[in-house]
Amino acid sequence: MKIVVTSSGADLDAQAHPAFGRCPTYLFVDTATMQFEAVENPAANAAGGAGIQAAQFVVERGARAVVTSNVGPNAFQVFQSAGVPVYLFSGGTVRQAVEAYQAGRLPVAGGASRPAHPPLPPPIGGAGGVGRDRGWSAPSPAPSREEEIAALREKAGELRRQVAEVMERLDRLGA
Repeated sequence: MKIVVTSSGADLDAQAHPAFGRCPTYLFVDTATMQFEAVENPAANAAGGAGIQAAQFVVERGARAVVTSNVGPNAFQVFQSAGVPVYLFSGGTVRQAVEAYQAGRLPVAGGASRPAHPPLPPPIGGAGGVGRDRGWSAPSPAPSREEEIAALREKAGELRRQVAEVMERLDRLGA
C-alpha cells in the first residue's frame, strides 16, 4: 500500500517532519516493498492555504494513508473527504514511522491535531491605512452552552470511534 510520510529529507533515514502542510518533503512509500519516492512539497512556501494544497497534492498522487505529527483542520477535511486516514507519529525517522504504521502502533487522528492559524493582530500604527485590518478579524464570541455540549458530544463520538479501531486492531493482533 502506498502511504505518505512527512519528511525533513529525501530518504527513509531522514527525520520525519512534525508538520503536514509546510513540511519540505513527502516520502511516498510502498509498505510492501519499502520502495519510496521523495517529492518536494509544492505548497511548503505558499502564502496561504498550504495545508489544503498539500493535502490535495498527496491525495492526487495516490497516497492511501498519511503519517505525520500534526495536521490542521483544512488538510484533515480534505483527507476525510477523500477517505484517506491520517496516522499520528510522534517523532523519529521516516523508516521508524513506516514500521510503526505497519505494526499498527500509530493512532488514527480523529480530527485535526492542531488548530487553524490564529487571526493576525491589527498592525501597529497603520500609517496611511496601509495594511490596516488586512487578515484580521475580531475574535469569535465564546460558544453557547448548547454549542459546547454539541462539540463535546461530537468529540466523544470521535473518541469512541478511535477506541473501537484500537480494539479491532488488538483483536486482529491477538492481544
